[in-house]
Amino acid sequence: MTHYFIIPGYQGSGHDHWQTWIETKEPNFYRIEQRDWNNPDISEWAANIDKAIAGYNPDTVILVAHSLGCLTVAEWVKIYNRSVKAALLVAPPDARIVNQKINHKLINEDPIVKFPFRTTLVASSNDPWISIDKASFYAQSWGSEFVNIGDAGHINTLSGYGEWKQVYELLKKLNSTDS
Repeated sequence: MTHYFIIPGYQGSGHDHWQTWIETKEPNFYRIEQRDWNNPDISEWAANIDKAIAGYNPDTVILVAHSLGCLTVAEWVKIYNRSVKAALLVAPPDARIVNQKINHKLINEDPIVKFPFRTTLVASSNDPWISIDKASFYAQSWGSEFVNIGDAGHINTLSGYGEWKQVYELLKKLNSTDS
């Protein structure tokens, strides 16, 4: 059985967010909670990923990250050098913009690290938190399959992504044994 771990971004994923929608519809989806969604500590958030998945066979774990959650997964890989089955990384923000808008000391640099597992990075061509070119750069740096879904904003509730049925196809592909 595959275990999916939801990793929200800054301020968490609210009631109408696609991460919450999928989590409440499926039995094997688990949200990784953070102590403070409004004052993120990227190292603490990464440690919480490690704690949450510790009791699971890594070959059965798929991480499902949104926004700052994607940068948290990159930080987790850098710090812990662990592997899981796969990760879906949706709408990662530009580290520079995160530092400007949230906390100027949150992320030291662009999170450049090759992920030791299969990843798909989903981005939008009009995301206010990252340019499509920077998203493509992150996908290349991380070794991710890159999916541009067009004008979809930040792929969150404000952009109309509550019931996001395309996420099932993305997860199904990541969960398959075929590359």
